[in-house]
Amino acid sequence: MRGFLAVVVLLAAAVQAAIEPDVKDALVRNLRFSSSEIADLQKGKVVKHGVEASAPGELAVVGAVRVQAPVERLIESVRQITDFKRGPDVMQIGRFSDPPVLEDLAPLTITKEDFDASSCRVGDCSVRLPADAIRRLPAEVDSSGPDAQARAAAWFKQVIFDDVRAYWTKAPGRFEQYDDDSVPVRPIDDFNELVKSTPSVAALVPMLPKHLLEFPSERIEGSEDFLYWSKEKFGIAPFVTVTHVTIICRTTRSCIVATKDVYSSRYLDASLSLTIASGDTANQNAFYLIYLNRSRSSALKGFLSGLRKSIAERRARSSLDETLKSLKARLEKPAPKHEAAGLSPHFSWVDRPVAVNKY
Repeated sequence: MRGFLAVVVLLAAAVQAAIEPDVKDALVRNLRFSSSEIADLQKGKVVKHGVEASAPGELAVVGAVRVQAPVERLIESVRQITDFKRGPDVMQIGRFSDPPVLEDLAPLTITKEDFDASSCRVGDCSVRLPADAIRRLPAEVDSSGPDAQARAAAWFKQVIFDDVRAYWTKAPGRFEQYDDDSVPVRPIDDFNELVKSTPSVAALVPMLPKHLLEFPSERIEGSEDFLYWSKEKFGIAPFVTVTHVTIICRTTRSCIVATKDVYSSRYLDASLSLTIASGDTANQNAFYLIYLNRSRSSALKGFLSGLRKSIAERRARSSLDETLKSLKARLEKPAPKHEAAGLSPHFSWVDRPVAVNKY
């Protein structure tokens, strides 16, 4: 009798949790989830593993969990990004207008720790900037005056804004290369390669890669897109970052959230994340949350890069496990409308590659 009851319980559990067929196919085919991981996911366990890198300096990790809550709860939280990302490591955060205006960056504080204009040279600068901007700096900012830091902060915010405006409008002026170190970084090229090496981006929304690569020239009809900035604690100094968020809902119970690193003042060369929120086909009030992050960092190249990457990968998987458990608990707990569940778009491989994550 006990054996019979056990079988009944197992069958009931299988009926109570079911993944959409095309999502399950993407999990297996593109994200390399094993049959045992799929089974654990349907039982409510957190599953996660590393994803093969496509280039030196790259880290990728994917994880999933079943959430006993409606998909809309997650999507509404993402829309309220300034609450969604708020946490102990997020020092400041703000959402850009559409179109962006310089005043959107007014609350952002830039200290000498964030940007030191007096020591910024081509090939040796504490923040990511192109050579032409660095060469203009001495003529445009007097680093010896009493208000030197205020002038430097205003200049830095203007430069970031010019890059953001160029990105959002497809106008000239994007940062195509960072020349803050001896080895240049080409963030647009790096991001393009991230998308091309991540087939899961197109698995459920075939036009999503073109949307991300050619925005705003190519936009998916019905997509929600916005930019936000944040200043976050990490490593030896905070960094300022600008992120593009795209929300696409195929149905009321099946949505994809993609995030793209538009600019990071430190640590990241490029970053892409993909979140799939797919309704449990057997339960109207539950969904599967699948999260993938693929990032590149120059800090993971060169001497001892293998050791640094190994440490970063272990920390990334551990951090993702904790983040997914926390997010599941917060989404499943009824909360006042002014409270939002939080998952950083860049969660953490000690939050980003180095120390060696945009949800």
